[in-house]
Amino acid sequence: MTYIDRLKSSFEKSGNILCMGIDPVPEYIPEIKDDPSEGIRAFFGTLLNRMVQRGASPAAFKPNLGFFSSLDRPREGRFGGSEALSSVLDMLESLFPGIPVILDYKRGDISRSSYNYAQEGFEAWKADAVTVSPYMGTDSVEPFLKKAGERAGGVYILNRTSNPGGSEFQNVYICKDEKPLFSLVAERILSMSETYPGTGAVTGATSVEELGNLCGYYGKGTVPLLIPGVGSQGGSMEDVVRILSDTGYDASIVRVNVSSGITHPWVKENTPVPGRWADVCMDRFFYYRDAAAEVIG
Repeated sequence: MTYIDRLKSSFEKSGNILCMGIDPVPEYIPEIKDDPSEGIRAFFGTLLNRMVQRGASPAAFKPNLGFFSSLDRPREGRFGGSEALSSVLDMLESLFPGIPVILDYKRGDISRSSYNYAQEGFEAWKADAVTVSPYMGTDSVEPFLKKAGERAGGVYILNRTSNPGGSEFQNVYICKDEKPLFSLVAERILSMSETYPGTGAVTGATSVEELGNLCGYYGKGTVPLLIPGVGSQGGSMEDVVRILSDTGYDASIVRVNVSSGITHPWVKENTPVPGRWADVCMDRFFYYRDAAAEVIG
């Protein structure tokens, strides 16, 4: 089974295109006391089991490594953040078999270093897919693509990102080609996807015009899309659905990521943590899942 097959299978299994981001911020999580890592374990243990109880599953999960590793203190021999991530990954594997886990760590270095980072993502963490920065060139990206090929995994390459500063470089026009940089990156992604199936693109929901252009361009091939930015970053699920529908993109290989909008929506709403916080999270999950339903089928 290829990564494309795995995406299509998880789409059929879950019935949606939602990717649930896992970006734990200790101060936003209820009932954390002295040990943030223990609190994170308990929080996701409760939430993920509530999802199972209510028959809910996203089509992918995306833990961000930095939110966990920032809690480690290696010089003091403490690795609570990494241990919490390991526990969460074990839960995902046990409770949601067949649902891909995308490790968001945005690596990219000279080829030998990238090889080591690829080992980190696919071997150490056993992720199904990883996110990668392309800005050191093809030889920086290929170690991830080759390792992904060995494991029927995926690699999502940053193309047009959802953060406000993304345009500072990505939208700069290259004089000789008269194209913005993100368009040239898209050409390389499409080319690499022909050699390495499972090569995908990170295309933010906050850049609506660019997302539409990229969907039209990638529709020529089979490029999985990871679309962040819906929810607290200001991107609209309705805009994403419209673009996917208008371009006829294969929804089964698209994953629209929502993180804090599901896992701690009370922060955006500037309200206290509710007593029935797990049910509030579930309500937001169903809201985003149902908002994307129009593009399915």
